[in-house]
Amino acid sequence: MTKSELILKLAEANPHLYQRDIETLVATVFEEITHALEKGNRVELRGFGAFSTKQREARTGRNPRTGDSVMVIEKSIPFFKAGKQLRERLNP
Repeated sequence: MTKSELILKLAEANPHLYQRDIETLVATVFEEITHALEKGNRVELRGFGAFSTKQREARTGRNPRTGDSVMVIEKSIPFFKAGKQLRERLNP
């Protein structure tokens, strides 16, 4: 599901709301999750899951085209762990 499909689904389920308000709401939720992760915080949505960041250590990688060794710098990556209720719904 894409962001625009999510907005359309929410608009269908809530005909009393304007679509532009739903777009603002969805964008705000994603933006707040992103800001929290930038600060190194964890975002937990009960019943759905938790977003956090993990550190990837610096390492020596390989350029697949040339085969040359390349240094890959340390970086943070987003990580999602599904909640218990979501896992149970996916695996009844």
